[in-house]
Amino acid sequence: MDKPRVVERGQWLRERAALLLKEKELTRLTDDMSRQRRELPWVKIDKPYVFDQAGKALALADLFGSSSQLIVYHFMYGENWDEGCVSCSYWADSFNGIDVHLAGRDIAFVAVSNA
Repeated sequence: MDKPRVVERGQWLRERAALLLKEKELTRLTDDMSRQRRELPWVKIDKPYVFDQAGKALALADLFGSSSQLIVYHFMYGENWDEGCVSCSYWADSFNGIDVHLAGRDIAFVAVSNA
């Protein structure tokens, strides 16, 4: 890794202010993209998806439980893999504790994998 530049405080403040303008623009763009994503039309699911949970067959609708919304996280774990995807494993480490937050928003959460 290259050593960072060392500059006077005034120069740092000018460069930081310029970067902050770009960061704010990125935030506005991200907010706009999120809005557009929320406004996308829905698609009717007419394919019969079946999930295996501890040997019990569940339909997609069963995964909602009593919630009106469902988040499905695809945990990548290939059939011939010795362990799960590194990134998926990282995110899965933070799943504990989110249930109370999701329940407060009428959201069910499941992680699915092909393995």
